[in-house]
Amino acid sequence: MKSSPLYSVFKGKCPRCHEGQVFLYKNPYNLKHIMEMHHYCPECGLNFKPETGFYFGATYVSYGLGVGIAITIVAILSIWIPFFENFEIFALAIIGTITLVSPLIFRLSRHGWLKIFNGYDKDAIAKHKAPQNEVA
Repeated sequence: MKSSPLYSVFKGKCPRCHEGQVFLYKNPYNLKHIMEMHHYCPECGLNFKPETGFYFGATYVSYGLGVGIAITIVAILSIWIPFFENFEIFALAIIGTITLVSPLIFRLSRHGWLKIFNGYDKDAIAKHKAPQNEVA
Protein backbone atom coordinates (compact mmCIF):
# COMPACT_ATOMS: atom_id res chain seq x y z
CA MET A 1 0.00 0.00 0.00
CA LYS A 2 2.82 2.42 0.82
CA SER A 3 4.26 2.25 -2.67
CA SER A 4 0.92 3.33 -4.15
CA PRO A 5 1.19 6.67 -5.99
CA LEU A 6 -1.77 8.13 -4.10
CA TYR A 7 -0.77 6.89 -0.64
CA SER A 8 1.00 10.10 0.33
CA VAL A 9 -1.79 12.30 -1.07
CA PHE A 10 -4.57 10.72 0.99
CA LYS A 11 -2.49 10.08 4.11
CA GLY A 12 -0.93 13.56 4.20
CA LYS A 13 2.58 12.15 4.06
CA CYS A 14 5.76 13.16 2.28
CA PRO A 15 5.59 12.07 -1.40
CA ARG A 16 9.20 10.84 -1.37
CA CYS A 17 9.45 8.75 1.83
CA HIS A 18 5.73 8.30 2.72
CA GLU A 19 6.64 8.79 6.38
CA GLY A 20 6.92 12.48 7.33
CA GLN A 21 3.89 14.73 7.70
CA VAL A 22 3.61 17.64 5.25
CA PHE A 23 1.42 19.87 7.42
CA LEU A 24 2.21 20.75 11.03
CA TYR A 25 -1.32 19.85 12.18
CA LYS A 26 -3.15 16.75 10.95
CA ASN A 27 -6.66 18.18 11.32
CA PRO A 28 -7.58 20.18 8.19
CA TYR A 29 -10.49 21.78 10.06
CA ASN A 30 -8.11 23.51 12.48
CA LEU A 31 -8.61 26.66 10.42
CA LYS A 32 -6.22 28.78 12.46
CA HIS A 33 -3.33 26.54 11.35
CA ILE A 34 -4.63 25.19 8.03
CA MET A 35 -1.75 26.53 5.93
CA GLU A 36 1.14 25.75 8.28
CA MET A 37 3.49 23.30 6.61
CA HIS A 38 6.88 21.88 7.48
CA HIS A 39 9.55 23.52 5.33
CA TYR A 40 11.36 20.17 4.97
CA CYS A 41 10.23 16.59 5.54
CA PRO A 42 11.19 15.63 9.10
CA GLU A 43 12.14 12.12 7.90
CA CYS A 44 13.87 12.42 4.50
CA GLY A 45 14.57 16.15 4.20
CA LEU A 46 12.51 16.81 1.06
CA ASN A 47 11.95 20.54 0.57
CA PHE A 48 8.18 21.10 0.71
CA LYS A 49 8.55 24.74 -0.36
CA PRO A 50 11.01 24.56 -3.27
CA GLU A 51 10.32 28.06 -4.61
CA THR A 52 8.07 31.06 -4.18
CA GLY A 53 4.70 30.46 -5.83
CA PHE A 54 5.24 26.70 -6.13
CA TYR A 55 1.74 25.91 -4.92
CA PHE A 56 0.06 28.25 -7.41
CA GLY A 57 -0.43 25.19 -9.61
CA ALA A 58 -2.33 23.50 -6.78
CA THR A 59 -5.19 25.89 -7.52
CA TYR A 60 -5.79 23.96 -10.75
CA VAL A 61 -5.94 20.69 -8.82
CA SER A 62 -8.31 22.34 -6.35
CA TYR A 63 -10.51 23.58 -9.18
CA GLY A 64 -10.66 20.09 -10.68
CA LEU A 65 -11.64 18.56 -7.35
CA GLY A 66 -14.36 21.19 -6.87
CA VAL A 67 -15.80 20.60 -10.33
CA GLY A 68 -15.73 16.85 -9.75
CA ILE A 69 -17.63 17.27 -6.49
CA ALA A 70 -20.19 19.57 -8.15
CA ILE A 71 -20.77 17.13 -11.02
CA THR A 72 -21.18 14.26 -8.56
CA ILE A 73 -23.76 16.22 -6.54
CA VAL A 74 -25.72 17.11 -9.69
CA ALA A 75 -25.65 13.48 -10.87
CA ILE A 76 -26.85 12.14 -7.52
CA LEU A 77 -29.57 14.74 -6.99
CA SER A 78 -30.78 14.40 -10.59
CA ILE A 79 -31.99 10.91 -9.76
CA TRP A 80 -34.70 12.36 -7.49
CA ILE A 81 -35.08 16.03 -8.42
CA PRO A 82 -35.51 17.56 -11.92
CA PHE A 83 -32.53 19.89 -12.46
CA PHE A 84 -34.16 22.79 -14.33
CA GLU A 85 -37.21 22.96 -12.07
CA ASN A 86 -35.28 23.15 -8.78
CA PHE A 87 -32.00 24.85 -9.64
CA GLU A 88 -31.87 26.53 -6.22
CA ILE A 89 -31.68 23.16 -4.45
CA PHE A 90 -28.77 22.10 -6.65
CA ALA A 91 -26.96 25.41 -6.13
CA LEU A 92 -27.38 25.26 -2.35
CA ALA A 93 -26.24 21.64 -2.22
CA ILE A 94 -23.13 22.41 -4.28
CA ILE A 95 -22.24 25.59 -2.38
CA GLY A 96 -22.84 23.95 1.00
CA THR A 97 -20.83 20.85 0.19
CA ILE A 98 -17.91 22.76 -1.33
CA THR A 99 -17.86 25.06 1.72
CA LEU A 100 -17.78 22.10 4.10
CA VAL A 101 -15.06 20.19 2.27
CA SER A 102 -12.90 23.15 1.20
CA PRO A 103 -10.26 22.50 3.91
CA LEU A 104 -9.95 18.93 2.61
CA ILE A 105 -9.78 20.16 -0.98
CA PHE A 106 -7.05 22.62 0.00
CA ARG A 107 -4.96 19.90 1.60
CA LEU A 108 -5.54 17.31 -1.13
CA SER A 109 -4.64 19.79 -3.85
CA ARG A 110 -1.36 20.72 -2.14
CA HIS A 111 -0.47 17.08 -1.52
CA GLY A 112 -1.38 16.21 -5.11
CA TRP A 113 0.68 19.05 -6.55
CA LEU A 114 3.68 18.07 -4.43
CA LYS A 115 3.28 14.44 -5.52
CA ILE A 116 3.34 15.38 -9.22
CA PHE A 117 6.92 16.60 -8.83
CA ASN A 118 8.25 14.00 -6.36
CA GLY A 119 8.26 10.23 -6.71
CA TYR A 120 8.39 7.57 -4.00
CA ASP A 121 11.84 6.38 -2.93
CA LYS A 122 11.82 3.56 -0.38
CA ASP A 123 15.43 4.37 0.57
CA ALA A 124 14.94 8.13 0.98
CA ILE A 125 15.17 8.09 4.78
CA ALA A 126 18.30 5.95 4.78
CA LYS A 127 19.92 8.21 2.17
CA HIS A 128 19.05 11.31 4.17
CA LYS A 129 20.32 9.95 7.49
CA ALA A 130 23.51 8.47 6.05
CA PRO A 131 26.62 10.52 6.88
CA GLN A 132 27.73 12.76 4.02
CA ASN A 133 31.19 12.12 2.60
CA GLU A 134 33.47 15.04 3.24
CA VAL A 135 35.46 16.42 0.35
CA ALA A 136 38.99 17.37 1.38
